[in-house]
Amino acid sequence: MDIAEARRDLAATFRWCARLGLNEGIANHFSLATSPDGTRFLMNPYGLHWSQMSASDLLEFDANADPDGIGETVDPTAFAIHGALHRKAPHARCIMHLHPKYTTALASLKDPTMPPIDQNTMRFFNRVSNDFGYDGMGLGDEAERLAGALGNHSVMLMGQHGVLVAAPDVAWAFDTIYYFEKAAENYLTALTTGRELNVASDEVAEKTARQWEEYPDGPLKHLSAIRAVLDAQEPDYAN
Repeated sequence: MDIAEARRDLAATFRWCARLGLNEGIANHFSLATSPDGTRFLMNPYGLHWSQMSASDLLEFDANADPDGIGETVDPTAFAIHGALHRKAPHARCIMHLHPKYTTALASLKDPTMPPIDQNTMRFFNRVSNDFGYDGMGLGDEAERLAGALGNHSVMLMGQHGVLVAAPDVAWAFDTIYYFEKAAENYLTALTTGRELNVASDEVAEKTARQWEEYPDGPLKHLSAIRAVLDAQEPDYAN
């Protein structure tokens, strides 16, 4: 992995999430493993607005470090959650955690199941881990519990909290979290009509989900297009 280029990819996603209003003030956090075992990782510093994030701003942490010694450079809940995940979930090379509007509304429902009613919701058919054990802000035991709740899934809908995506790289993580929010928006908007939902069969939903997974270079092209816009309008993200 080209670490310098990976930093630019990650910084670009912070900038783009700020444009889309997916971030929550200076809260929420993305991380990217830099060591083969995943225990060393990049993450956004605490207190820097995402609209100003640059590649050089990202800090590197050790998931095995004493959390009491990391100081005020990182949100303690961010270090706890991402540190636990990078230690316990080797497939989670890039982890993105957000509280976006529609996804968080979905996570606030007693039954947050998202039926396959359109192409976006079908992407996540049988591919989401639902966590119903919310027990505070993500420190200590809560962080360790979340690492176990993810399992081998790439998306975890965090009840009464938000969403977490674990992917092999920045492009896949961003593309997944972007479309999950779109799917939640489509579903909740359909519910507001009060009319009967047109739910796809399991066979069609699974077929569509697999087509999403096999779509050629979709996430890479998505991130490349975003970086092209930023290169023209906010080139300092790459510094």
